[in-house]
Amino acid sequence: MKNRIVRGIAGTFILISLLLAIYVSPNWLWFTAFVGANLLQSSLTKWCLMDTILEKVFKVKN
Repeated sequence: MKNRIVRGIAGTFILISLLLAIYVSPNWLWFTAFVGANLLQSSLTKWCLMDTILEKVFKVKN
């Protein structure tokens, strides 16, 4: 369950930042890169900040 939420949040962040880059400023692509880097980091280390946030705020478990 938590993995689906994290993927949904990441996908939403990426799509929103791409729209903001098109319509507001290309600097929003840095946010897209940040989300992508975090996804890559979490695949290598098996630790994700969003997992930790979800556990503490919403008490969501796997």
